[in-house]
Amino acid sequence: MAQTTPNHTQTVSGWAALDNSGKITPYTFKRRENGVDDVTIEILYCGICHTDLHYAKDDWGITMYPVVPGTRKRTTVTISNLRTMAFFWDGSITYGGYSNMIVADQRYVVHVPENLPMDSAAPLLCAGITVFTPMKDNDMLNSPGKKLGVVGLGGLGHVAVKFGKAFGLHVTVISTSPSKEREAKERLGADGFIVSTDTEQME
Repeated sequence: MAQTTPNHTQTVSGWAALDNSGKITPYTFKRRENGVDDVTIEILYCGICHTDLHYAKDDWGITMYPVVPGTRKRTTVTISNLRTMAFFWDGSITYGGYSNMIVADQRYVVHVPENLPMDSAAPLLCAGITVFTPMKDNDMLNSPGKKLGVVGLGGLGHVAVKFGKAFGLHVTVISTSPSKEREAKERLGADGFIVSTDTEQME
């Protein structure tokens, strides 16, 4: 079990990587007490992205084990923790969303509409936010017909194409895999497809 710090009194059940094997195992740890701006959230679903795998396997050489992965938490709460990390007196580690509950600053919690299934909402809190933010920052949400280039048709790319089409953008997918053209155009509705290894198409 993780070392307990003075204000970490809430016992939580989760899943953690204990070493760089990448395997996760049941793990019990403590979360902090609720502050005046905090809410306690029961976690029903949690996404995972490749960043979680990098951390679990210590691919970047910065992982402090044990590590509790979980994209949902990282994308909605860690922003708050990162902003206050320099002032956090006990140096404790913030664990991810692969657990049964979490304490979060209410400013970084969003309401999921009742008509959106929770299991469908979880990926939107990682890939969704990652691609939505640059669209918003570049004033693309109210610019029908504006051109959007999506590099790669992986987890982020799929969501980017869907968002782009939903906002009325002209979406072109750029990929190294010619086999993804049909999926991009027919399934996701992309307007164009460019194979990045084809020099003529890239001109």
